[in-house]
Amino acid sequence: MPVDQLSQCFFGFGRFAMKRRDFLWATAAISLGNSCLPAAISSKRFPPVRTITSGPKHHWFGYYDKLQFDPTNRFVLSNQVNFEHRTPTAEDTIKVGMVDTQNQDQWIELGQSQAWGWQQGCMLQWLPGSKQKVIFNDRQKGRFVSHVVDVRSRNQKTLESPVYTLAANGAFGLAADFARIQIMRPGYGYVGLDDENHESMAPKDSGVFKVDMVSGKSRLILSLADVARIPHHGSVLTGVKHYFNHLLISPDSNRFIALHRWRKQDDSNPSKAVGGFTTRMITANVDGSDVYVLDPSGYTSHFIWRDPEHVCMWTRPVGKKAGFYLMKDKTPTIEPVGADVMTLNGHNTYLPIPKSPWILNDTYPDKNRNQKPYLYHVPTKTRVWLGEFHLPADYRGEWRCDTHPRSSHDGRIVCIDSPHTGAGRQLHLIDVSGVIDSIGSNR
Repeated sequence: MPVDQLSQCFFGFGRFAMKRRDFLWATAAISLGNSCLPAAISSKRFPPVRTITSGPKHHWFGYYDKLQFDPTNRFVLSNQVNFEHRTPTAEDTIKVGMVDTQNQDQWIELGQSQAWGWQQGCMLQWLPGSKQKVIFNDRQKGRFVSHVVDVRSRNQKTLESPVYTLAANGAFGLAADFARIQIMRPGYGYVGLDDENHESMAPKDSGVFKVDMVSGKSRLILSLADVARIPHHGSVLTGVKHYFNHLLISPDSNRFIALHRWRKQDDSNPSKAVGGFTTRMITANVDGSDVYVLDPSGYTSHFIWRDPEHVCMWTRPVGKKAGFYLMKDKTPTIEPVGADVMTLNGHNTYLPIPKSPWILNDTYPDKNRNQKPYLYHVPTKTRVWLGEFHLPADYRGEWRCDTHPRSSHDGRIVCIDSPHTGAGRQLHLIDVSGVIDSIGSNR
């Protein structure tokens, strides 16, 4: 282990002492039931990884801000498909299911979907507060819907609307216009339905929809026409086509984030957009009122609520360098996070560990096409690499496979999507318990 990456480390019960900000953690120090042998340092530098799905089918979960683990951390949700490396067609169906990590990683099928994409799957996720219900999107009878499935009884309830994100209180969800998203940024929306407002730059009947989880009814709470009227850096947005993407409700279920994006329209084909997109982050009450432009920079990317008032995001504020910043909702308050360490864009969340502010993040492929998930301990400014996972060159663009790291409810297991084993995209569990225990006990 290079001296410049680890200045002091000792083995025993997964404990260590460290003085450097960056270090590589030896597998032997945190392997369950293994002796802590110094020989392991040179052969394995990272926490142990266990692959829980296998070919010939391909498995992945998708985005990083959904509940993938059940409350007991035993069952891990996954999508399953029999092809890769192309855009889905309207006829392509995926299966959805879960892996029983305490029963030889058994695959348990729960349903199927015709409303999905490579980056976010079909929004498969556990219902917050439920021990046995999941939800995922589908396409039925000429519309996008969502199914709530009881994983024990297999009873299924179909809602008249798809969902994008769910409130922590379990009472409602939010949805976006997936047909429009597919036109504006293929791979994040769903094929199979036309954008009914493709000729409109900022339609008044498309935007963010609130979905009641009991009745299944949905209603528009914030339209694209509404946000298009909000000036951008003092100027009215004209001649561009608007859409919403990446919705996320605050932990107290009172406000939500939406990324308001716009691109130029292809004049020769109104159903297409051309050029890159510009982004600003807005927040609003969950009834669509009190809209606030939290990040007007135009560069907002990945983000997560730290608490009901603060958002950690990758952006490039005016007059500042690109990086992760913590912003307080409805105020101009902003401060850098991990400025010397988290210098690359990634998919960031906070581990659900009380009084232990860990950020789980990753990187895009480096020059060797390795993707690197990591943990960042905010109080000590310590980064812990969790592995290097090679992404073959044919995983690019719309059908790339980002690791999108997600944690268990106790923050001790991380799940990633990766094709690094050569068996296509599969699910892999990383045991980070030793890292959490070690740094937590030496703060």
